[in-house]
Amino acid sequence: MDNRHSIAGRARGRPISSLALACVALAGATEAFAAARSGGASPDPEFARATLSTGVELHYAELGDPEDPVVLLLHGYSDSWFSYSRILPLLPDGRRYIAPDLRGHGKSGRPEGGYGMDSLAADVLALMDALGIARATVVGHSMGSFVAQRVARQAPGRVDGLVLIASAASVEGVVGVDDFARAIGALEDPVSPEFVREFQAGTVFVPVPPEFMETVVAESLGLPARVWQSLFEGMRAAGSFPPAGRPATPTLLLWGDRDAMMPRAEQDALLEAFPAATLIVYEQTGHAPHWERPERVADDLRAFLDALE
Repeated sequence: MDNRHSIAGRARGRPISSLALACVALAGATEAFAAARSGGASPDPEFARATLSTGVELHYAELGDPEDPVVLLLHGYSDSWFSYSRILPLLPDGRRYIAPDLRGHGKSGRPEGGYGMDSLAADVLALMDALGIARATVVGHSMGSFVAQRVARQAPGRVDGLVLIASAASVEGVVGVDDFARAIGALEDPVSPEFVREFQAGTVFVPVPPEFMETVVAESLGLPARVWQSLFEGMRAAGSFPPAGRPATPTLLLWGDRDAMMPRAEQDALLEAFPAATLIVYEQTGHAPHWERPERVADDLRAFLDALE
């Protein structure tokens, strides 16, 4: 978290129109996804909502045939389904991809509580129930990878495989976690656009398209301060993320060697926790490999999914 000292003092900012943010996010998502498509070969995702047994309504993006094996794509802290928009058009046919906006994010519900990692995992399992999905491969980035690990802990028989992108075994291993905690604790509504922009820009080492980053920032600005704070508290309260007993779940770890948040030591801890795991290190890559190197991430995900068959 190279920029956490500087963003800690930027927790306040000028109001920004919710309508303007929505327009920016919608336009950016549409244009960025269209730009990523390979010659128009991949269709656009469809969007829907599901009211879950956990009491929250989740918005989600879906791509692929409903009869195909399912891959769940769980985004990171303050992001949305759009986090996967750079790789969705590159992923192989023959699978059903579902990318929800997790509780509190994107167009999903923002209840007062339920922001612990176990609660978010329960939402994912309830979404699977609502959509009639028995099993899935679960992909998670950053905070989404913590949720993915808790899904595997709560329902190991429903997880075909795990893909953990820029992950950790515990949030206490994250670089600069105490400085970041102070910055998050100081947030007030409306959350400062400068804070959000510096936070998101600080996650990448390889530059991403400006229109993509603008949409990422707009999506993050949709979260009120209480959700930022409750989610971070939920991550810290979780302790260790991996399931107990060193499960044999097929697991792929994707990590950039310029990740300013998740150190190599956390990847080694995950390799210990998941004995069937394989680590792929992306050189000259930051905290968001699927943003920075979408083609390579798509290729590695394809190979992992093929090996599960």
